[in-house]
Amino acid sequence: MDILLQQIINGLVLGSMYALIALGYTMVYGIIQLINFAHGEVLMVGALTSWSCIGLMQEAMPYLPGWLMLLIAAIIACVVAATLNFVIEKVAYRPLRNSPRLAPLITAIGVSILLQTLAMIIWKPNYKAYPTMLSSTPYEIGTAVITPTQILVLAVTAIALTTLMYLVNRTKLGRAMRATAENPRVAALMGVKPDMVISATFIIGAVLAAIAGIMYASNYGTAHHTMGFLPGLKAFTAAVFGGIGNLAGAVVGGLLLGLIESIGSGYIGDLTGGVLGSQYTDIFAFIVLIIILTLRPSGLLGERVADRA
Repeated sequence: MDILLQQIINGLVLGSMYALIALGYTMVYGIIQLINFAHGEVLMVGALTSWSCIGLMQEAMPYLPGWLMLLIAAIIACVVAATLNFVIEKVAYRPLRNSPRLAPLITAIGVSILLQTLAMIIWKPNYKAYPTMLSSTPYEIGTAVITPTQILVLAVTAIALTTLMYLVNRTKLGRAMRATAENPRVAALMGVKPDMVISATFIIGAVLAAIAGIMYASNYGTAHHTMGFLPGLKAFTAAVFGGIGNLAGAVVGGLLLGLIESIGSGYIGDLTGGVLGSQYTDIFAFIVLIIILTLRPSGLLGERVADRA
């Protein structure tokens, strides 16, 4: 039970990061039916940008408290990631919006590889130690522990989901998103500007990805130019798991996937008699995806058109 409680905490933290990334996938898919496979690289750019900003601030203003440095770096990283995703949408995706589905998919993969290469040139291919900006003293929950960084991850995910739900369901932009998801041409006739709505969706998704990247790097203490690939792939799995196009489904899928991975990695050695170890944790994401797609192709919560934005 001691191990189980700790693995549940770890799973919720990991799942929260998956959920933040999955929200970006599901928003974009809900509006233009596109899987933005460059989304993981936006996460990577956000993390590395924040790493650079923190390094500069530690040299120029070492007297600043760690939480303030992290906040300033996060704001700058979000702006950079939002600008990057805006340019990606305008340059790489918008010209192909009416093309066959395969064209934007290949373009997304190409953009992903391009961003990885550019990041390798700018930040070099070596792994970077991400500084610990918050207290490293853990809090005890029974026999398990949770760090301030992990608490921050859980809090940020809850705030992000609440804010996003309010934005989509209660604001003018949210209504425009839902209208564009329903029928872009009819929405345009009603005064909605689909291009503006789509750009706004990419910007919001990029901000969530940048925050997830910073949380991911802070939690694991490292950042590098390929760090976005696997979390991005797993977050896509989480989005499909929960029901891609559904905001609540993205969060549910992310949390469940994180719990499955974490608990599975804690017990896989015992269950297989030592044949498999915790290093095989990545297989759980894709085993779950295969099972869900086989039994329920629309995901756990399905897809509701009204929530596609």
